[in-house]
Amino acid sequence: MSKLLFDANLSPKLVRRLAELFPESTHVFETRLAQFTSDETIWAYARGNGFVIPTADADFLALARRTWSPPQVVLLENCNYRTARVEELLRTHAVRIAELTNSSRPVLVIRNTA
Repeated sequence: MSKLLFDANLSPKLVRRLAELFPESTHVFETRLAQFTSDETIWAYARGNGFVIPTADADFLALARRTWSPPQVVLLENCNYRTARVEELLRTHAVRIAELTNSSRPVLVIRNTA
C-alpha cells in the first residue's frame, strides 16, 4: 500500500483520517522538515523514504516531469476546497493512488468535479 507524505498545503488531519487506507503516511510538519522547506528538499525526503507526495502545489508537477520519479506525485488540481473534500477525493481515488506506485507514471492528477 502507498505511504503518503502530505505537503504543507494540505491539512495534517488527513494523516489520521486516512490512516486505514494509507498506513505509515505522515505530513511534512510531522517530519524534520519545517513549514517553509523548499519543494526540492521535500522531494528528496520523499524519494529517500519511499513516499508518494499528495499536494495542491503545481510546482511538484514540474519537478515530477523534470526529474521523473521516484517520488510520485498526486496533484489535487485547483484545490481550494475543505479538508473533508480532499479526504473524500483521496478515498475515492485510493485504488488509482495504489496503482500509481506500481507504475512508471510520475503523476496522478485528481480533479474536483463536484
